[in-house]
Amino acid sequence: MKFSFRPNEGAFYELFTRAAQNLVKGTALLNELSLPGVEVQSVSERLTEVEHDSDQITHELYKKINSTFITPFDREDIYRLGSLLDDVMDHLEAVGNLLYLYGLTKLPSLPREMHELVNVLDAQAKLTADAMPRLKSMKDLEDYWIECNRLENDGDQVYRMLLVRLFSGEYDALTVLKMKEVADELEAACDAFEHVANTVETIAVKES
Repeated sequence: MKFSFRPNEGAFYELFTRAAQNLVKGTALLNELSLPGVEVQSVSERLTEVEHDSDQITHELYKKINSTFITPFDREDIYRLGSLLDDVMDHLEAVGNLLYLYGLTKLPSLPREMHELVNVLDAQAKLTADAMPRLKSMKDLEDYWIECNRLENDGDQVYRMLLVRLFSGEYDALTVLKMKEVADELEAACDAFEHVANTVETIAVKES
């Protein structure tokens, strides 16, 4: 029988879960941008609200780390996981804000590849939200990080195809610059989800 001197501190797992659930809200809001007649400013503002809530969750997590004598796993890993979850939300918010501020949703249509990247992010967000509660038992997590990494590879392929399209001459130079910035944020969000998954794998290996 394995004995552990670490406490089963539920508050940390609850904060991770709340942060991941906000990522699902974020990708759902990005998906709204493809709907006909959507109020883009409203979507952007709601994304900002979710991002602010995620910031608050991160602050709560840091306070909890500093006020807890013995944490359920390494403080550095708790801090890193919380920070990485917050990074994903920052990229999601940036996508929505840039689409609104640059007026890109006024185009006849956004590149298909942008929507495909949002779909990849949505799948990664749901996987992550589903995995966070399982940190408490450290069981059944391997499928999560494997699938999240596979999705990141899919995202990389879609991002490269998006770049090909942007530089194909279909759009004017200024629009290309604007959409390239959005594309980079989408790709960064995919990478950030992978960083979360890799950190979960590191934690699970240490605690096994």
